[in-house]
Amino acid sequence: MTEPLRMSFDVDRTVETVFRVWTRNFAQWWPPSHTASGADGVRVVFEPRLGGRIFEETPAGVTHEWGEITLWEPPHRLGYLWHLRSDRADATEVEITFAERDGATRVEVEHRGWDRLGAQGPGWREANQGGWSGLLPHFIEAVRES
Repeated sequence: MTEPLRMSFDVDRTVETVFRVWTRNFAQWWPPSHTASGADGVRVVFEPRLGGRIFEETPAGVTHEWGEITLWEPPHRLGYLWHLRSDRADATEVEITFAERDGATRVEVEHRGWDRLGAQGPGWREANQGGWSGLLPHFIEAVRES
């Protein structure tokens, strides 16, 4: 079994603010380097509701689907299928919890489901570990600026 990726960190904002930045302000902190197209002017969309889509739309109108919201419990839990740069059939799962902790918010991310990718699972896990490392600083900075 390929172990899930697990990341956790604290930010000095309320749970409600941190959840809002992740969901409703998604396009403001998501870097263009982490899109399927890498196009200048790409629009990143996170539909904040159960069943909502996560996708990008290029200036030329091409849409790239990234995921679907599967767990929606504002402001404490969020989950989605994730298939950025891959087929929906190969989606992994991301679950995030937001918990108050000593006047700050503890964010815990678990990214799992690598085994469904077969022999490619460990490589995808490693690539996503690098992706999260490059992505989370953008999120933390956006929370601090909120």
